[in-house]
Amino acid sequence: MDILDRSVARSPQAPLDPTKLPFGRTFAPNMFMVDWDEGKGWHDPQIVPHGPLNLGPAAMVLHYGQEIFEGLKAFTQPDGSVHLFRPDRNAARLNTSAGRMCMPEIPVELQLEAMRKLIRIDKGWVPPPPATLYVRPAMIATQEALGVHSSNRFLYFIITGPTGPYFGATTTAVRIMVARDWVRAAPGGTGASKTGGNYAASLVASAVAKEKGCDQVMWLDAVERRHVEEVGAMNLIFVFDGVVTTPPTSGTILAGITRESLGVLCKELKLPFVERSIHVEEVFQGLAKGDCTEIFGCGTAAVVSPVGELLDGEKVYRVGDGNEGPVAKKLRETLTAIQFGTAKDTHGWMMKL
Repeated sequence: MDILDRSVARSPQAPLDPTKLPFGRTFAPNMFMVDWDEGKGWHDPQIVPHGPLNLGPAAMVLHYGQEIFEGLKAFTQPDGSVHLFRPDRNAARLNTSAGRMCMPEIPVELQLEAMRKLIRIDKGWVPPPPATLYVRPAMIATQEALGVHSSNRFLYFIITGPTGPYFGATTTAVRIMVARDWVRAAPGGTGASKTGGNYAASLVASAVAKEKGCDQVMWLDAVERRHVEEVGAMNLIFVFDGVVTTPPTSGTILAGITRESLGVLCKELKLPFVERSIHVEEVFQGLAKGDCTEIFGCGTAAVVSPVGELLDGEKVYRVGDGNEGPVAKKLRETLTAIQFGTAKDTHGWMMKL
């Protein structure tokens, strides 16, 4: 499928300073769009100037939340080339989300070719390390109709923008509040899909966490309110007695691609790695006894983010010495070395544009 190029050429007004790029605030000048119609399929792919979408007020995405998205990054390499990190996995995960949300799948190769062409056009907006170009594909229901049913029209689009780490400095430990009064996702729901409603449902708890001086919320399972699931912007990993441990993706947790990659790296680095249910009281007891030595989050935006404190009600649990631990540091350095091209990519994770 040929992609029509209607892009505009616009360079940054000044050289991109990798230390002054807050997450998700700056956008490159172009975007990719392709439409889907029932009976016609995907058609008219094009790269156009970044700008408002033409949606009617009855567009079904606005009323029934039929929407999915992804997030991945492009990295400047030492030779000046640009590579995407595991874009095939993001494309596959978007299709998994599409299936759950009753939306059409989009061919993986079309997604990848769209990313390649779009980022080549806006290559001047890919910042130098340690910043990256964030890539946000999304699909929305565009049929103008009221009534609860699946849309018969959809729009898939990709926007990009230069960005720094989600929490600022990657080694700065974050403070997390344990959610006792709210749940993020229930069994059989949409927790494993990357859809906007999951994030909207988390905002009240996130606001309360912020009032309490926390950066994020730790979600527990919806049934027993006992088992650790994830944090709003990332998956969670614990180190118990030297074993790198993470909750399984059981249908309520997003299958993180960074999480999956760290599991592979643990095996290569001879770090014991397991997926199992983790009781929140086990975490508190482990922190008190010293058996739980590290907690860190991981995700495309957050990369590897150490957790320094947990807040449960009025009680504060300190994690280790409150700073990045050795396991998190080793995994972060190993992963980012592959992403930025200073270490050999033995897995074929990096796709050159």
